[in-house]
Amino acid sequence: MFREMRRKKQELPEEECLAVLNKCTYGVLAVSGDGGYPYAVPLSYAYDGGKLYFHSALEGHKIDAVRRGDKASFCVVERDDVVAEEYTTYFRSVIAFGRVSELTGEEEKIAAMKLLADKYAPDNTAERFRQSIDRSLPRTAVLVLTIEHMTGKEAVELVKRRQNG
Repeated sequence: MFREMRRKKQELPEEECLAVLNKCTYGVLAVSGDGGYPYAVPLSYAYDGGKLYFHSALEGHKIDAVRRGDKASFCVVERDDVVAEEYTTYFRSVIAFGRVSELTGEEEKIAAMKLLADKYAPDNTAERFRQSIDRSLPRTAVLVLTIEHMTGKEAVELVKRRQNG
């Protein structure tokens, strides 16, 4: 169902893809938007156990698209160094494909929000987290993308550097 990467030498192994997902702070979620047009939206996220978690408003383009169709992709770019004299960029990126759904149980929503809080506000106290959840959870949707396929790729120049030590 999913294509194999054409430039196999540039493909990142799964453990490096996961390292990129864990390191990056935002990515772009792509879904089928209004009128069949693609809709791609930058989002903060948390990765845990083969799943990506996002928060959302209860209404809007993103949540409507997810409710209409569950297939999605999520792309993160860890590195994008422009090398003008070579007319290229030295990049590392990951694309995850899967199905996205809305979490409905309060405890699973809180657990996902905790993953996000731990990533973006690691020094936050349990009390502040609870206050934030009490205030915002009723008006927050929490989405999960279950990864079915993932690819990572880096610039051929970075592959050569790694091979040469």
